[in-house]
Amino acid sequence: MPLKNYGILKGKAIEVRPGAGQNPHYQVYVVDDTTDYRIAINVQSALSPSELEYVIDDRFTHPITAMLEAIKPGFTKIASKPGTSALDYIRGNLFDREKMVPLPFNIPGLDNDLNEKIDSVMQRAVADEEAVVYAFGERWGPEKDKKDKYFGFLPGNGIHDIHMNQSNVGTYTKDDGVWQDGGVLINFPTQSQWVAVFLKFQSQGWHTDDKTGHAIGEPQPGITPVTPVPTGPTLPTSVDPQGLVRIVAALVNSVKSPEVEVVTLLNASPREVSLQGWALADNQKNKQKLTGSLKAGEARAIKVEKPVALSNKGGIISVLDETGLKVDGVSYTKAQASNPGWTIVF
Repeated sequence: MPLKNYGILKGKAIEVRPGAGQNPHYQVYVVDDTTDYRIAINVQSALSPSELEYVIDDRFTHPITAMLEAIKPGFTKIASKPGTSALDYIRGNLFDREKMVPLPFNIPGLDNDLNEKIDSVMQRAVADEEAVVYAFGERWGPEKDKKDKYFGFLPGNGIHDIHMNQSNVGTYTKDDGVWQDGGVLINFPTQSQWVAVFLKFQSQGWHTDDKTGHAIGEPQPGITPVTPVPTGPTLPTSVDPQGLVRIVAALVNSVKSPEVEVVTLLNASPREVSLQGWALADNQKNKQKLTGSLKAGEARAIKVEKPVALSNKGGIISVLDETGLKVDGVSYTKAQASNPGWTIVF
């Protein structure tokens, strides 16, 4: 069953505590105009391997940021569907998954564990009076007559599940769902900068059912994943075709009338790839069927046809194989689409 109370907490970070103990969570004390909250961020998994995978993007650009600035301070429940401000690590094209790496939460040394990586961002948010924190996850509380166990405010209240919330294994599959992933975005307006923190468990895979969020293919319930030995970028396979064909450019703001939108695909592999049964998908998950094939190294400009539409206000573009698995995905902002006739290069 998907998360029951998924949404966004918007507020000002005023205090933090690194994760420690048997079930470590990095804790953030956040306030809005009237209410106190705690953000509980997992920094270790209860399953083996225990190290979470993470990516911190200190130059985050995505159309979702324009939606977030309009949200009122405090907790806002949001619908778990495309076209909203909900997060989906697979379908939302938020980051390059190859940049996610596992990291222990607490090891000797400076700036080398997950606690410290998150802390470097959060301490900056605490110090900056203008910084605004947006935490995505599931709300708990308010807990009547119960003080927060870390920061002491009353009533206890906050948000957790600040990580990927699909492709779970074992008893955690009950929390699976699409468009309900957790994460933290921080806006530093004086620097015109957004920073994003995304986290997932190594037991979670990269392909899930579009309705249930359950894993497709590996990992399988009951099978303990093994921490991979770093060997460089993972090459695409029939089971995991990510990166086989890349979206390298898009014309989303044409000067022609009627408007002609174009997406350019590149076959990054050393072999010919059939596009039969493949599809382009837009922000609303409308799909346009593809045909033909791409020779090794070939690039092709694909004219966008209905029902797919690329908004000038920002959006996402994905290419799916014949089984519906994502092969590649990109996002672009309103600012990137603001120059008529110019092609956006990804």
